[in-house]
Amino acid sequence: MLLPWEYGVRNLARRPIRTALTLIALATVITLVFVVVGFIRGLERSLAVSGDDAVVLVYSVNSEENVENSSIAAQIPGLLTASFDGAQARYGIQHVSPELYLGTRVREAGGKGGLGLVRGVTTAAPLVRRSVNVFEGEWPAAGEVLVGRLAAAKLGVESESLAVGKVIDFEGESWPISGRFAAGGAAFESEIWCRLSDFQTATKRQDLSMVALLLQPGRSSGEVELFCKERIDLELRAIGETAYYGLLQKHYRPVRMLAWTVVWLVSGAGVFTGLNMMYGAVAGRVREIATLQALGFRRVAILLSLIQEGVLLSAAGSLIAGFIALTMLNGMAIRFTMGAFTLRIDSVALLIGCGVGLSLGVLGALPPALKALKAEVAVCLKAV
Repeated sequence: MLLPWEYGVRNLARRPIRTALTLIALATVITLVFVVVGFIRGLERSLAVSGDDAVVLVYSVNSEENVENSSIAAQIPGLLTASFDGAQARYGIQHVSPELYLGTRVREAGGKGGLGLVRGVTTAAPLVRRSVNVFEGEWPAAGEVLVGRLAAAKLGVESESLAVGKVIDFEGESWPISGRFAAGGAAFESEIWCRLSDFQTATKRQDLSMVALLLQPGRSSGEVELFCKERIDLELRAIGETAYYGLLQKHYRPVRMLAWTVVWLVSGAGVFTGLNMMYGAVAGRVREIATLQALGFRRVAILLSLIQEGVLLSAAGSLIAGFIALTMLNGMAIRFTMGAFTLRIDSVALLIGCGVGLSLGVLGALPPALKALKAEVAVCLKAV
């Protein structure tokens, strides 16, 4: 015969302080799990949505996967369009975007700032970077910049510092902000865009970092790769944008593995926390457990009742942590080496976080309950 369901619920209410402390500890542990899993999911999503299957990147073969170190001649875009007819064109405008991309020190009007990512572009950039959407302000005029919605997080400043009409400083010049853009969570959102010619003048460079081409339907990046291999004198490399960000995913694999390790460590710490709290709870109920056995309740029934209490606490802790994660953590901007991205508390993160929480309730309650049930009933009845 099992103990009534209400028995376990009433036991939690009989010790409100101990129950509250256990609940807070479990909710804190599960919230940490949500933070780490949200970090992993946000990084993976940012890299996954940054690539466009129809876009090919052409940059220096000597820069490997680091486009910031790439340097190619300014005439490469014209050479590509003259030699390769696979790029899309509309109304006589080639969908080819020459770009100068590098990291530089950026400061807002108050003097605060950090290392920012600046991309010099032409008016062809929105034709190639199809995910970019200017949601506030307008396209930059001469001497102005367009900032991504996560650029403030990358610089470590308040978002109000990069509002439309504000001024930022980099490369020894002041740049008024003409607008802000989003890119559906892509890596571009942590960048600052300005006119290519203005950026070349400010940096005293006439070269480019890369050329991005939007291919016609049915054309493949392999054709551009073949052109780069044939013109070995140009020392160019071509790669599909999706494949490029796939390489970055492999590059950040150790970071993701480290994050998963943190999840396991945090979960392990939570198990030990639960063990500690449950050992204390069971130690004070030795006579109660022995009395239940003397009344005829089987050990399995008592064990299930103790596990029920642990699961109820962990389920409540999971609900509290899930509410905090969805309302306060989801969408929080995180600064990273590649730029910035947002924590993503999606269905996978919720499943992992709540699964860890419920497992803490079972694993935390099981060992102390088994230890208490192994003791002799007569001895426990005499315990103080």
